[in-house]
Amino acid sequence: MQILRKQFLKHVGQTSPSPMLVEVERAEGSFFYTPEGERYYDLVAGVSVSNVGHCNPAVVKAVQEQAARYMHVMVYGELVEAPQVTYAAEIAAALPAPLESVYFVNSGAEAVEGALKLAKRYTGRTELISMRRAYHGSTHGSMSMMGTPEGEEWKAAFRPLLPDVQAIEFNDFDHLQRITRRTACVLAEPVQGEAGVRPPKAGYLEALRRRCDEVGALLIFDEIQTGMGRTGAMFAMQRYGVVPDIVCLAKAFGGGMPLGAFAASHAIMDTLQENPVLGHITTFGGHPVCCAAGLAAFRYLKEHAVVEQAERKGALYEELLGGHSAVREIRRCGLLLAVELGSSDKLYRIMELFREVGILSDWFLYCDTAFRISPPLTISDEEIRGSAALILDCLDRL
Repeated sequence: MQILRKQFLKHVGQTSPSPMLVEVERAEGSFFYTPEGERYYDLVAGVSVSNVGHCNPAVVKAVQEQAARYMHVMVYGELVEAPQVTYAAEIAAALPAPLESVYFVNSGAEAVEGALKLAKRYTGRTELISMRRAYHGSTHGSMSMMGTPEGEEWKAAFRPLLPDVQAIEFNDFDHLQRITRRTACVLAEPVQGEAGVRPPKAGYLEALRRRCDEVGALLIFDEIQTGMGRTGAMFAMQRYGVVPDIVCLAKAFGGGMPLGAFAASHAIMDTLQENPVLGHITTFGGHPVCCAAGLAAFRYLKEHAVVEQAERKGALYEELLGGHSAVREIRRCGLLLAVELGSSDKLYRIMELFREVGILSDWFLYCDTAFRISPPLTISDEEIRGSAALILDCLDRL
């Protein structure tokens, strides 16, 4: 096992100088296991990816069967492939009108890139507006939309980025006036994730929608983390009753496989077809195996009433943890929680304690004083209580 870790450090490109180095042998449901037999509660779920649990039998079966039929045949958008078509039709039926046309890509960052291009193409405008403390991906375009000044730590080394971009404050009604007739689009998470789980104030998303309509700007929702049941509705837009012009999907959208999409009305989406032709193109977007996995996971969410339980399960975590003296606040939307400790030192310490007791959690890019709870939506009440007991033990040791 030590040889594998050495090879990992030598040959796998690293994202930080201090990776966790926990080796995964297998995963099932709400847990993953090391070769030494250690069990970890997965309270991150791949950052809200594994919503139907690890190695969900329905998803595994779909992957195996589709891989045996065919995998990659031709670049996206040329051939009629049943997994793409069926998944697009079922997602379009689940989204509110007029979000009827689905463009598949490989990831959330690519979905954001496509949505930004689509907004500029449709409106003929260039100004892009994002929210402060927003995270949308690490490509040049999506990184440009990381709200400053908080995002500057990640952006400074890679400038110049996209021009004509500004950031406004999420939940600030006065800042909506900065959206003007120069604005092509406003990109927003309906619930801010990497800011530390910040839900919208009452009426804010409605006001944002009205302002975009007033000036002819498109509203783009990044539902990459909030989609596929995480907030207690299949899509957060349904929870809050506000429909964007474009929605970006990924993470749990692929059922554990790499898959993303952006969806819009035909009136908007069809502008990518000409002037120029191939206005957006991808080789592996909508890969048939990935679409088969995503479709199986999506159907599992619906057929087993998983989404309907997310709010109750999140509330159970809040009830079990909220009374501890070390917990300053719990911010929550469905089964997405930020447990606020009020100190980065305490946060880093509890990460060490979590590893000792067999819990995988994480903090947030723009909030290093709170830890994340976003387990598979299929986590049982017994597993919630078991993991909460371990968390409370760790909080006692701070």
